Formats: sequence, C-alpha cells, structure tokens
Amino acid sequence: MAEDEDGKEYRWETGYEKTWEALQEDDDGLLEASVADIIQRAKRKRQAERKGHTKLGMMRHLYLIIDSSEAMLDQDLKPTRQLCTNKLLEGFIEEFFDQNPISQMGMISTRNKRADKVSELAGNARKHLNVLQAQFSQPSQCSGEPSLQNALELAASSLKMLPSHASREVLIILGSLTTCDPGDINQTIVLLKSHNVRVSVIGLAAEVRVCSALCRETGGTYSVVLDDRHFRDLLYQHVEPPPSAAAGSQEASLVKMGFPHHEMTEGRSSSLTMCMCHIDSTSDASKLKSGGYFCPQCRSKYCELPTECRVCGLTLVSAPHLARSYHHLFPVQAFVQLDLHSTDQRYCYSCRVRFGDNEKYVYSCGTCHRVFCLECDMFIHDTLHTCPGCATHQSTFLQQGR
Repeated sequence: MAEDEDGKEYRWETGYEKTWEALQEDDDGLLEASVADIIQRAKRKRQAERKGHTKLGMMRHLYLIIDSSEAMLDQDLKPTRQLCTNKLLEGFIEEFFDQNPISQMGMISTRNKRADKVSELAGNARKHLNVLQAQFSQPSQCSGEPSLQNALELAASSLKMLPSHASREVLIILGSLTTCDPGDINQTIVLLKSHNVRVSVIGLAAEVRVCSALCRETGGTYSVVLDDRHFRDLLYQHVEPPPSAAAGSQEASLVKMGFPHHEMTEGRSSSLTMCMCHIDSTSDASKLKSGGYFCPQCRSKYCELPTECRVCGLTLVSAPHLARSYHHLFPVQAFVQLDLHSTDQRYCYSCRVRFGDNEKYVYSCGTCHRVFCLECDMFIHDTLHTCPGCATHQSTFLQQGR
C-alpha cells in the first residue's frame, strides 16, 4: 500500500476525514447543489478514464465466477452477501447484453473446494437469469470453501478454444478470504496470461494478495466493495468492453457472420419443430414452434438471436445488434463544462427544462455547441450514446440536401 503524504502507511494511522463537510446547504437550506456537484465530479472522472483510439474487444466472452461458499452467508451486505450479489447480478446481466448484444456470457459456481459450470457461454440473457435464480438464491446452496484455481482452470478450458478476435474475460465475485486449491495457482496465472484471458476480481471482504497478483498479471482490475452501492458501481464498470488484451499483436481480420431472418418452417408452415436452442430439453413441449431463425449456412433452426450455430459454428446476429455495438467504437466525446452565467442559453436543448438558480454548471457539446443539463449529459453518455444536437443537425442537413 502506498504511503500517504504525511508518511503514514495505513488509513487508520492518519486523522479521520470529515466527509460530511463536503455537503453544504444553499440559501434555501437545500442540499441539491452539493449532491449535484458530487455526482458531476464522479461522472467527469468516469468520462476522463475513457481512453480514445483504443482497440476494444467487441465480441466479448465473459465467465462469471461466483463464490458460493459459507462466507457468502455473512450479513455485512444486507440481507446477506449471497442475496445482495444475486440481486445486483440480475441487473448487471441485463445491462451487459443490452450494451454488448454480440457478446456471450457463462457462469461458474465454486463451493466445497470444487468448481461447477452452471451455464455455458451463450448470448441469451433470459437463460442466465433463470440459472442465477435457480443456482444462487437459496442459503442451502452456500457451503464449504471456494477453489479459485479449479474455477479459473474450468473457465480457461473453454476460453482458450475461442478464435483470436474474441475477447476473453473472467469476472470473479469472491466473498471468502481463503481458497482451497489442488496445485500451484501461479501456474494457472501463467496459463491465463498466455491465452490472453483478462481476470478481474470484486472482493466482498478484504484484499487478498493472490487476487491482486492475479489481476495484475492478466491485466484485469481488483476492487473491494465498501457497501452495496459501491458494489453496484464496481460491477457496472465491467459493462463497457475493455481494451483488447492482445491489441499489440492481434492483426485485423474479418469475422464471418450470418444474418438470418425470421421465417416459417419450409414446406410445412403448420408443423411444429424443435429449435437447436432447446434440443436438450425435449420434454418441454412449449418450445415446439412453427417458425424461427434459420442459419443461412446449415439451415439449423434457432428461436432467438444472437447465438452461435451449434452445428456449423457460425455467429448468428441481426443488423440492429451490430448497430447497438457501434457506440463503443465511436463514443460521444465528453462535453465541455461551462459556468451557467457564461452562456446565454437558459434551457436544456434535450429536455427543455429551464436552468435553475441552484445549478452552477452546464455542459456544451464540442461539435454542435448545444447546451445540456447535468441529467441529460449523464443520460447521453451512459445510455443514449448519441448527441441530440448533432443528430438534429445531421437530419436537417439531409433534408435540405434533398
């Protein structure tokens, strides 16, 4: 741990910080101005950390390793670590596939010194949510100690078989301070590094040295949660695709994809057939459908996109999936922070709300020079990924060109 400016090594050796003094009341006795200032500082920090001109792994293959040991029954996160993690992961999975529609995710559970793959790599968020509810929602499902090495080797055995253009990632939710491994975990770290597997860890208890070394060697991030809100922030930082682990050596290559359309079963529009997605669950008659998406290469049937053909291995997507991934390659540049009194604009260009007296700053797009409020600035960069002023200008230009 780096030493502080006064030479003290640990935080508890220094004087306590009066963090509540950062909140200041305005003339009306309200805290909205201070809260908005704290939010905008955190937002600007996140935007500053986004580096441009970086090669990203757009087709992400992420394994979630979830600790299911007895340590997950502790109640420092309410009501328990297990239930808190389960609830936050539900939102994370939905947001992950919303922002990364052509990516895949799998889940691994570790308890009783073992590791079990509970969900294969797939692009169906609903499937993972059902597995999460079935495998990680009961206290009886937490027992024994985790095995970090077994879980990592299980994930590596699947990730190392992926093509070179795929981004290989592992995210570990670890609540235990111990791990029971059958061998030398340093050899596993070397194996992960050789296959360009990025490993990140979110600790729920305290910092563990082996996790710190694991993340440092593989290029991942290691964080320890403070509370449930901090846990959510750390988890959602992994929604955006990270820089490619093999950006220095990986050459540009074309990726073969199929774009199937939804159609009825050929020649037998009224007959019910089983799709390849649910070929293993033959007892579920509700999955028998008359139509679906047919692979343009082998004509295998699937009920949802995106997916990978289980017969020929072709990646099946739709055009909107690629369009929704476009904003990662060309993100909206951070807006310029302006003092409210330095501009003659009194309304937010996006929501048309009048700027109040409590607002200190407004935000201007560097391209179209439209002015936005704090809430719209955050919404544009975190959700919309398109500047409304630039989009309106382009639409007007095209209409005039006609």
